[in-house]
Amino acid sequence: MYQPTITSRKNPLVQRARAVRDGKHCELIFVEGVRLCEEAARAEVEIETIFCAEARIKDERVSQLLRSLHGHAEGIIPVSAHVLEAISDTKTTQGIVALARRPATGRDVIEQSVANPLLVIMHGVNNPSNAGAMLRAAEAAGATAAVATRGSADLFSPGALRGSMGSAFRLPLWTGTDFGEAISWCAVRGIKTVATATHAPYVHTGIDWTLPRAVIVGPEAGGLTVDEIAAAGECVRIPMREPVESLNAAVALAVVLYEAARQRGMS
Repeated sequence: MYQPTITSRKNPLVQRARAVRDGKHCELIFVEGVRLCEEAARAEVEIETIFCAEARIKDERVSQLLRSLHGHAEGIIPVSAHVLEAISDTKTTQGIVALARRPATGRDVIEQSVANPLLVIMHGVNNPSNAGAMLRAAEAAGATAAVATRGSADLFSPGALRGSMGSAFRLPLWTGTDFGEAISWCAVRGIKTVATATHAPYVHTGIDWTLPRAVIVGPEAGGLTVDEIAAAGECVRIPMREPVESLNAAVALAVVLYEAARQRGMS
């Protein structure tokens, strides 16, 4: 079932895994940890290679995961602890890493979403952890798809995958598009775009979220520009007690989406 144990950090397979981790192989993604590997398997993400610490192979949960992937992954490779540490993207490795084919994303992917869409448009969100947390909030609140414009964080980078806890594998995604193209695409399909801004005229509870909607979230540092806000059909704010002036972008998105979910009757 297993290949020989790798004990050298200079092994070509180890070097390749590190290149995938660092984003140097755009066709592959780096999936680390038992939970994320399980989520990838459930979502039927095509897993190419698995690196597993020798000490974890007999762990019941890990062993079950490896058995389920046997015959699907091209290779299950035991590695020594110090080799896995060299591959890992975290300070404390969970003992297992998978290299998987990047899931399909694109306009055609999100066009397959439900008839009454609730989209998230992430524009210039360049913090991977925040981007992942937004996907997790989006899926939890019932969003039907997410769009990430060019310049946003890679939603399948190791940090974003950890933040999304598997949501990136399940939520329909369109990545790498222009802001204007995303807005135009929504307009053609009758999807009303809603920007978020501190001084917006309406609070987030004051509009009808039962209509097809797309929530636009801007960069963490400066938010959306005046022109980008003007390009949206509507603009809302979240009421906050002084002296607080803003929320983390992922938190703000969750607040807005859960109001949409409430109006849409999510129990």
